[in-house]
Amino acid sequence: MAASLVSNAININSHKGEYVVNFISGNVSKLNSQLNENNFYIVDNNIAKIYSEELSNILNSNRVLLIEATEKNKSLDKFPSYVDSLVNAKVRRGQNLIAIGGGIIQDITCFLATTMMRGLPWIFYPTTLLAQSDSCIGSKSSINSGEVKNILGTFTPPTKVIIDTDFLSSLAEKDILSGIGEMIKVHAINSPESFNLLSKSYEQIKKDSVLMEKFIYQSLLMKKKLIEIDEFDVGPRNVMNYGHSFGHAIESATNFSIPHGIAVTIGMDIANYVASKLGVSTDHHFERMHDVMDKNSQTYRNVHINVNALMLALSKDKKNSANQLRLILPDQDGYIQIGLYDNNDKLLDIINDYFAIHGGQ
Repeated sequence: MAASLVSNAININSHKGEYVVNFISGNVSKLNSQLNENNFYIVDNNIAKIYSEELSNILNSNRVLLIEATEKNKSLDKFPSYVDSLVNAKVRRGQNLIAIGGGIIQDITCFLATTMMRGLPWIFYPTTLLAQSDSCIGSKSSINSGEVKNILGTFTPPTKVIIDTDFLSSLAEKDILSGIGEMIKVHAINSPESFNLLSKSYEQIKKDSVLMEKFIYQSLLMKKKLIEIDEFDVGPRNVMNYGHSFGHAIESATNFSIPHGIAVTIGMDIANYVASKLGVSTDHHFERMHDVMDKNSQTYRNVHINVNALMLALSKDKKNSANQLRLILPDQDGYIQIGLYDNNDKLLDIINDYFAIHGGQ
């Protein structure tokens, strides 16, 4: 266990005040030794298994809720049982909810923190690369209802975020790739130069924990700029959905068989291809970005994606209509922009061509 090489905290301004992101290696043991009756712990069940000894005090307490981190478990119909667990533990206003897990545990805890007793403070210990490099800041929760993904949500920032990159050592390769997908996204949004830097470092990031931590830190600094000017996602921050319109549709069309960040990686690649064929961008920018997109999604390139199911899911996206899609595409200079595009046969043909050339059919 080595000390974190990121010594500078990241301070995020929000409508609830300032909250801080700290990088602290080996913090799980400290968390366990400081069991607090004013805290209620919501823990990813897989993390509980892997770190059963390190989290023994928390896991043996009567103030813990273990949740398997699946899309099904962040659906609205699951929340009555979560509320019952908090009520049975006699959670009171002012007590903290402590989330230990990835994005799904974050979504569940944030939604509970917003709605329970009209608001509870919460603290986040992200354990996945995707959560550490992207979702841990920005205030948002996203909850599923029925067949519709992320249709409910709130904006309630944590009071603090503690990033312990030691957690990454227990992740499967697909989860590392999923997190890198979101890192690719934010670097592409920041500038073509930022994307090119990450693209050149791609192979080394997966091997070098020091470099990984630096790219996590840079990813959060890049996202911080957008969320501080548009916390409620009504304008400039919308660009953070780059790759997500297609990515969410891919998840829906494949029954979530492709991890989120990898689906987003494929979604960005589709977006770049569509932009080049519509003349919004150029073939150069598609080719410039395709290599790293392809590497990061290669393991899932042979998963069958039904284009009709994908287009249906796109139309159901809350940002789109049956006639027009709100897509985030690179422009002629490679900068990522938001625009409205016709949902027509031409677009369908372009997407069919993409899959015929690059897999997924």
